[in-house]
Amino acid sequence: MNILSRRNFLKRTFGSVVAASLFPAHLRAAQPAQPNILWLSCEDISPHLGCYGQEYAITPNIDQLATEGVRYTRAFTVHGVCAPSRSGIITGMHPSSLGSVNMRCRALKPDSIKCFTEYLRADGYYCTNNSKEDYNFKTPKAAWDQSSSKAHWKNRPPEKPFFAVFNFTGTHESKLWNSADFDNTHPPRLKPSQWQKPENMTVPPIYPDTLAVRRDFARLFERITEFDYFVKDKIDELKQAGLYENTIIFIWSDHGDPLPRAKRCLYDSGTLVPLIVRIPEPFRTNNQGKPNTTDDRFINFIDLGSTVLNLTGLPVPKHMQGQPFLGPNLPPPRKYIFGARQRIDELFDMVRSVRDEQYRYIRNFMPFVPYLPFLQYSEKCNTLKSLRNLHAQNQLNNVQAQWLSDHRPAEELYDLKNDPWETHNLAQNPQYTNVQNQLRTVLENWMIETRDTGLIPEPEMIRLAQQYGGEYLIFQQTDGKQRIEKLLKLAILASQPQSVPRTVIEPALKDSDPLARYWAVLAMRGLAINSQNDIEKIHQAGKDKNPCVRIAAAWTLHLLGKNKNAVAILENELKQLDQPEEVLHFAIHVLDTFGPESRPALQTVKALYAAKKKNNYIERVGKHFIEKFQK
Repeated sequence: MNILSRRNFLKRTFGSVVAASLFPAHLRAAQPAQPNILWLSCEDISPHLGCYGQEYAITPNIDQLATEGVRYTRAFTVHGVCAPSRSGIITGMHPSSLGSVNMRCRALKPDSIKCFTEYLRADGYYCTNNSKEDYNFKTPKAAWDQSSSKAHWKNRPPEKPFFAVFNFTGTHESKLWNSADFDNTHPPRLKPSQWQKPENMTVPPIYPDTLAVRRDFARLFERITEFDYFVKDKIDELKQAGLYENTIIFIWSDHGDPLPRAKRCLYDSGTLVPLIVRIPEPFRTNNQGKPNTTDDRFINFIDLGSTVLNLTGLPVPKHMQGQPFLGPNLPPPRKYIFGARQRIDELFDMVRSVRDEQYRYIRNFMPFVPYLPFLQYSEKCNTLKSLRNLHAQNQLNNVQAQWLSDHRPAEELYDLKNDPWETHNLAQNPQYTNVQNQLRTVLENWMIETRDTGLIPEPEMIRLAQQYGGEYLIFQQTDGKQRIEKLLKLAILASQPQSVPRTVIEPALKDSDPLARYWAVLAMRGLAINSQNDIEKIHQAGKDKNPCVRIAAAWTLHLLGKNKNAVAILENELKQLDQPEEVLHFAIHVLDTFGPESRPALQTVKALYAAKKKNNYIERVGKHFIEKFQK
């Protein structure tokens, strides 16, 4: 274990003595040599705080903390939705590498990869979480001393340092659903002077300027003021206990805004988040943490755990992909921010992104999936309702209408310096070819180096995880790099049908690896299908022994306009109710994308829906499918 330098130890001891002199005995807790650490997190907000320049934000307590600490301007989550993001935070690993990238999955985390709090507890820290976990894997018993709505650092044994998390849920997207009745649903803690006025809101260019959109933003800012009260409460508790000057405080959000084309997406609107850190003077290293400063370094939220370990004098485990940004012996700053999107609720998808100082590059591995597909949960958003209604009336401008398209380009490239809302795709602009090529290479190398498990369709990933002892271990075998290089090549071809070479795809259809056959059959849509022989090859894939290959064959047939055969393949899958639920979910999702051509499968879907499978996502898709044909 790293030990504190003598100078740092003396600074901390001196700081404890000073703190002791400032508070009477009845308010003073024992002062440990190591810092306490407090995380105050919230959900679903971009940097909509006064200290980030938001004109109408009412966040005096957070703003005050920012004047006492560091405000980070380029902090990003690894995913635009909570569970994968929190999985990365607690482990210091990319969810795409760990195998926890699918929303609300049940990944098998190897025992060798621990939650960073397990290292803190082993070093004597009292660790509490109040109370959201949502890590996409079963929380290890050793992760927390307490994890519940009653968890609190006050419950620790005397003289133990603490690491405590308090999560505020009031900014979650669901708290905006009542904005349609805006005047009668102000948060109860706010004073009338803190109520927002929709007419004051600034509407980003990606949304239409409607009352519904303005009300959503106004309600979001009101909920953020609630979070500001929450921050005040937690800071007051520290001050009353005489621990404020002995506690490092982090404030952050798990991902960006709760509105469409923000949450669940990999643009800045979904991944750029607020991060503020206050470090009391005795715990600062190399002039870090100076009051009222900003830091423009790239921070990936998988860095949070390693930073806490570094601040407490603990070594960062070698398997952690996060790197510390505070404390001694820091590595070079990041040059890139990577992001991943996989299955989101009931929707199967695969998107990866990389961002540098100026540009963001995105690879859509399934470009036939819409930007904003139907998701039962997100459809409750009033802004999304406004978007869909105006799109149906052809009243959106070109920038806004593109998010309602039924497909996406394989590649996206944005100049964030000149296009901060990422609305003008430069991927086909020859002036940016060099930038695009460079970022494409960086992204592909990252996927190989981190052993991106997203190249495995989820039902097969779950099966292989049982075989190898965890999703993370699938590509950690001796052939892992070679295997992932082959799969990545095929997946890229599947996303770019106009450039699919038959000499690569046809052998892959016969590969012994079902993952290769899966991507190869998806890429078949890009061949110049001009003979019954080509269609027959896809039909044969629809009889493959692996269900993911069969489902991919049905998807490809649909994309080629061969809907009758595609529906038949998927109906056959859905009738096998004893199959793993992940297979049934994948099959019914693909069927639901077909549109009116899938109506012949209505009775099969009704039977599946009536079976009440445990997977809630199956029920969501089944309900949506049935309602489409019973209107």
